[in-house]
Amino acid sequence: MMHTQQYEALRFALETYMDGVLPLPDTLWPEGNMPRTLVEAMRYSLLAGGKRLRPVLLLAAYGLYHSDMAPALPFATAVEMIHTYSLIHDDLPAMDDDDLRRGRPTNHIEFGEATAILAGDALLTMAFELMAQSKHPRALPALGEIALRAGARGMIAGQSADLTENEKPDVAYIHQHKTADLLTAPVVAGLLLADAPQTAIQAGKQYGYHLGLAFQIADDLLDLEGDEATLGKRIHKDMDAGKRTWPQVHGVEKARRDALHHAQLAQQAAQGLGSETSFFVWLAHNAVQRVQ
Repeated sequence: MMHTQQYEALRFALETYMDGVLPLPDTLWPEGNMPRTLVEAMRYSLLAGGKRLRPVLLLAAYGLYHSDMAPALPFATAVEMIHTYSLIHDDLPAMDDDDLRRGRPTNHIEFGEATAILAGDALLTMAFELMAQSKHPRALPALGEIALRAGARGMIAGQSADLTENEKPDVAYIHQHKTADLLTAPVVAGLLLADAPQTAIQAGKQYGYHLGLAFQIADDLLDLEGDEATLGKRIHKDMDAGKRTWPQVHGVEKARRDALHHAQLAQQAAQGLGSETSFFVWLAHNAVQRVQ
């Protein structure tokens, strides 16, 4: 219960901050120079709920060394904006072609494809605006870590590989970059902001990598075995689209064992993050509990 309460407290702090970053549409256009429909589309996806795992990881990593979360909130919000933009674009007909996300219509179903693309673009650029405005002395290394793992050598590389028919990269490459990179980035960025020792930063890289693989393998299993109403998104979509998933490549039982193995490796890596890391151990356990 203690860890659940910690998670909810971090999520509440994040969501309160995010709501203030994107004000309500009736305060905008023309005064705020942001069209109402664009802001509504951005808020529709950004404030739609969800686990908020990535920003919680950043805040928790920073919190290992500092009690005041205020300096880390812009970076946590930026990570969630980047994650949200990626979901908006992934759901488009040209990519994964999904019509349901977090239990309601995807952004392009609600607002149209053009506005959805612009809402994603706006969230991505606003994320870097938030980080660039920070006066924190460690802002630049944290921003650089997030940019690296969200870009063409990170998350976007994974999405590109997932969509490319003629290259057929290993499924581990797709999962590492499409999912694990954007779980590693907030852990490492939070530690960088906190001026944590290099040993902790290296442990953070290992933790994020293994947590990401455990999380995505579990997600692959849920696409086969999960309940659509509980998950809030379509199931069997990866299988129907012929995508490379861990169960499809390695079989369901090995996928279940591999998810647990990577969760255990994440728990081991968590020991190097700082002095009180039980929250991170608990998160790794939760990543695979749903499929064990």
